[in-house]
Amino acid sequence: MEKKRRLLYVEDEADLGNVVSQYLEMVGFEVVWVKSASDAHDAFCSLPTFDLMLIDVQLPDYNGFQLAEEISERSDSQAFLFLTARREKKDRLQGLNIGADDYITKPFDVDELVLRIRNILKRLDFQHIKAATEPTDPVVTQIGDMQINQNTHKMHFPDGKQIDLTLREMQVMLFLYRNQGKLLRREDILVQIWGENDYFMGRSLDVFISRIRKFLKHSQRLSIETVYGSGFIFRISEP
Repeated sequence: MEKKRRLLYVEDEADLGNVVSQYLEMVGFEVVWVKSASDAHDAFCSLPTFDLMLIDVQLPDYNGFQLAEEISERSDSQAFLFLTARREKKDRLQGLNIGADDYITKPFDVDELVLRIRNILKRLDFQHIKAATEPTDPVVTQIGDMQINQNTHKMHFPDGKQIDLTLREMQVMLFLYRNQGKLLRREDILVQIWGENDYFMGRSLDVFISRIRKFLKHSQRLSIETVYGSGFIFRISEP
């Protein structure tokens, strides 16, 4: 029998939480439902690994973005889907900056939620298979005048600056490096890193490229060129 995928569902609205958690269990998921960020943090620390966390942004103790940031510090591979009544662009971008795998606005259709969950899990499975079959980079990779340590997820620059990367930021950076000097189409990066090409993931890629560009300001030799309408070229200049 196939093992049930395990979800941590964080929702303070009792009626909604009860309906959604029961429906998710009915369609085959194992669900741990909690009503606050602090309870979610305790569940994450005390129970076995969760395949995906579904987090309501507006929680009674502190917001879901803060919770996701705390969880990411303990496990940078944890996947998140944010549930929120907020529609502002800045809130969507905040979720993307944290590394959200998807984002759905309340009120939502529960069948759409199930579809989004399954799509995320399918992408994650694809990434795990790809990681297991691809040649691995050295633990410390020299990229121009910068080093990436894949154990600590840190960038080390010649000016002494060290920057912590999320797992996804590191994956994007290493993919750019492996294809330096080549025009990488947006859809190629999305399929390689996220497993599929859609609008939400495209917006997420834009956020990651913007953040990596800021990090590379500490380098004298590394840059990401945008080819408008086509994609990106990662360049390493001569010393």
